[in-house]
Amino acid sequence: MNETSNSKEQLLQAFQEQSIVVLTDNGKFLELENDYSVEIEANGIYKLRSEGLVVAPFASVEELCQFIKMG
Repeated sequence: MNETSNSKEQLLQAFQEQSIVVLTDNGKFLELENDYSVEIEANGIYKLRSEGLVVAPFASVEELCQFIKMG
């Protein structure tokens, strides 16, 4: 399993624990509620997008989840 796969598994687990709903899993992108999507980069960075535009990059799954929950 490569780093991107590990990052994705960690992210999916964190979303489940935080009750963040994943609508679709398109491989590199996870589509979420509220027009959010997350792109998982090979370097372990998570790019949060809203309506297709990059909102912010996150290195921490916890910070990403907190930001989504506030949104």
